[in-house]
Amino acid sequence: MHEAKTHLSRLVEEAAAGEDIVIARAGKPLVRLVAVTPSEGPRQLGALAGKVVEPNDAWVADPDLNASFYGGEVEPTSATRIAESRPRKVRASARKKK
Repeated sequence: MHEAKTHLSRLVEEAAAGEDIVIARAGKPLVRLVAVTPSEGPRQLGALAGKVVEPNDAWVADPDLNASFYGGEVEPTSATRIAESRPRKVRASARKKK
């Protein structure tokens, strides 16, 4: 491990050149340095087109789900009203210093 710290630049160069570099501690292999291979280019958008099927009702609200979470029907705007009505906390650091 100490030798790897001392000669890290050289080890990185050797790994980049294709050498198999294994760093060990007390004779036990711990890590392997490997060169990063360049990507094959930009990813192609739409690679899964036609392979993933979304049900027609995937975005329809489920009243049974609302009932299980909220105990009944819930208006979409009620959660916003609750969040807006909460008082703000004042930080201790906002007090004036003498």
